[in-house]
Amino acid sequence: MGELHFFLGIDVKRTPNDFFLSQERYIDDLLDRAGMSSCHSAATPVDAKGKLSADGDAITDAKSYRSLVGALQYLTVTWPDIAFAVQQTCLFMHDPRAPHMALLKRILRHIKGTPTHGIQLRATADLNITAYSDADWAGCPDTRHSTSGFCVFLGDSLVSWSSKRQPTVSRSSAEAEYRALANAAAECIWLRQLLGELHCPVSKATVAYCDNISAVYMSSNPIHHKRTKHIELDIHFVRERVQVGEFRVLHVPTHL
Repeated sequence: MGELHFFLGIDVKRTPNDFFLSQERYIDDLLDRAGMSSCHSAATPVDAKGKLSADGDAITDAKSYRSLVGALQYLTVTWPDIAFAVQQTCLFMHDPRAPHMALLKRILRHIKGTPTHGIQLRATADLNITAYSDADWAGCPDTRHSTSGFCVFLGDSLVSWSSKRQPTVSRSSAEAEYRALANAAAECIWLRQLLGELHCPVSKATVAYCDNISAVYMSSNPIHHKRTKHIELDIHFVRERVQVGEFRVLHVPTHL
């Protein structure tokens, strides 16, 4: 069949040392569906200061909104930059309002200006797994739920990322950050198992970086028991993995 160049809307550019995955043709089709082929571009996909709520005027074409949001979800396969913004639009698919449509159009305007963005996967013998996690504590103005985010690198290649609202309200920023860290740990453990099945076992401990000192301490010992005893047991497996030597949690300053 020859070398892979295009598969399920994903363009693959090969060099001797890497793959570059992008969805430029898919973006053109998506903008054409939305009637925004000639729109002006936006520098960023979302306003970092604004918080979406369920308020606002109802839109007339909710079906089109859901269709475009679903298409954007597939675009995050090669575009981690818009993962958080797309996740925000997904929260309101049941009852989209005018502010949600405005965010959707801003995302489309952003990808209009940067259609060649994508993911580069480099050839390397380095099988070390590194993760970064963060949380937006009580970021939802309606439910006060936090949003977890993480990204995982295999060597120097980004291989996994996520932006997801947490299922319960966190009583502190440390709890929200610890939940995000647990999500990153689960992804890293799965990746280690997958590499083992492919006969590429990872011998070194996975390193996860977090910008919350309390979450880093909780991963090594159950300090402040009165403050953490209400947290569900299922996310305390992070500490267990640290104790067996498979996982290390280190602090990284927020500005980095």
